[in-house]
Amino acid sequence: MIYQFGPFELDLSTVELRADGKVRDLEPQVFALLSLLIENRDRVVPKEEIIEKVWEGRVVSDAAVASRVKSARQALGDNGQSQRLIKTIHKNGFRFVSEVRALRAKGAGSAVEPGERNTTPLAAAARQLENLSRPSIAVLPFRLIGGGSQYAAFAHALPDELITELARLRWLFVTSRGSSFRLRASDAEIVDIGRMLQVRYCLWGTIEISAANLSITVELVDSLDGGIVWAERFCGNVDAVHSIREEIRHRVLTALDIRIPIHEAARARLSVPEDLDAWSAYHLGLQHIYRFNRGDNAMAASLFERAVKLDPYFARAHAGLSFVHFQTAFMHYTNDVEGETLQARRCAERGLELDPLDPFVNFTMGRSYWLAGDLESSLGWLERATSVSPNYAQGIYARAWTETLAGLALEGRRHVDLAIRLSPIDPLHYAMLGTRALTHMAMNEDAEAANWGERAARSPGAHVLIAMIATAAHELSGNRSRASAWAENVRERNSALTRQDFCRAFPMKSEAMRVRVMQALAQFGF
Repeated sequence: MIYQFGPFELDLSTVELRADGKVRDLEPQVFALLSLLIENRDRVVPKEEIIEKVWEGRVVSDAAVASRVKSARQALGDNGQSQRLIKTIHKNGFRFVSEVRALRAKGAGSAVEPGERNTTPLAAAARQLENLSRPSIAVLPFRLIGGGSQYAAFAHALPDELITELARLRWLFVTSRGSSFRLRASDAEIVDIGRMLQVRYCLWGTIEISAANLSITVELVDSLDGGIVWAERFCGNVDAVHSIREEIRHRVLTALDIRIPIHEAARARLSVPEDLDAWSAYHLGLQHIYRFNRGDNAMAASLFERAVKLDPYFARAHAGLSFVHFQTAFMHYTNDVEGETLQARRCAERGLELDPLDPFVNFTMGRSYWLAGDLESSLGWLERATSVSPNYAQGIYARAWTETLAGLALEGRRHVDLAIRLSPIDPLHYAMLGTRALTHMAMNEDAEAANWGERAARSPGAHVLIAMIATAAHELSGNRSRASAWAENVRERNSALTRQDFCRAFPMKSEAMRVRVMQALAQFGF
């Protein structure tokens, strides 16, 4: 993709900034910053997101961010006074304000208009794969290295089990064993296999046995370009083959549930908005919805609405809209909490009408009951989501949250630990850590609550209510200085929040727990 503005072109494929056709040198972090701002030019990009994306979440100073912004401006002939292209939004972040034209890359130094098409057979096949209505995958036989013939069956049994398990993911089309097992990754290029089977992704691996040592490598490959989307290695003793097999099944399902949507969204970002299909719009919406701020929530709403308009029978897009209304009420973006709660319920109900077995749809239905404080009904729907998909980490986390607030802290802790183990890079990881903190608060384990609350509030993407958990936890543990620091953080982000808002978002059934938390937050004027 090439972004054109004024005399400049930012070419993502060649990692170049060109002015009137001439390349301008940029440091990698400056290029990454400029790409981030231009790709998200429809909104303000917070400093925290810049650090997460450009520095991969490492702790850096404000001066480091300011330095890269200054370098980006200098490369564009801009400065901090005029701010013609990169505007500083005080206490919020930065926004790219110039008009931008998105072009598809044709080759180094050139671009093609969105309407132009490459007509080669390979390009036609690639377009056919890109136009599939939902992601599709083929699980290929694994390659056995060493171990003898007694392990040959395992190389077929493991992928066969994975086909059965992946079929549980309602959003993913899985090619049958009869077709996928006729091909091996070593016999043909993945791109060719993808074209023959008409799938976007291939999953395959190797099983290596040396003496008593067992090593299994699993790879998820994009069949459009042969790039590796995700890979992991599992090792152990050959006698533990069955426990390792079980771990692989759980980890693969969880990884694909996260990695494929992220990859789909990244691909969708290369499309100009009018070219987005329903599936691409939905996945871009997911990227925005997990950021938990007003601007991204509004952007997610528009993308999910586009998905529903393009495909009214797309259950997950309706569930996405339920998530939007849930967040609006949960984060108190409006005074009409009751109306947003009703909309969250209606959208989830429509999703259930279309696909009652989709775990994400059941997840959003369960969360709609949080807003009304009906934890018993919420728990029923969340249990349904996790029974449909036992490895659905977000559903397991949400179930843990509900159990904890309903007075079942030990059950909640067991489930949130499972969610963290299943999905260590989940976009809701901070919420999982926050839930772990709540389990300790519920049991008066204040030092542990403070530790987990601190970790949650410091995690990338953590919203302001997580900072309130850290405030209360530190106050209860007797650490007034850390509690004060997080209270100030809450005020900077949303000065209107009160302890009543917190209790509405976290409807604690235990009177003792609610009183302790309310008293802790009252110490800081909430």
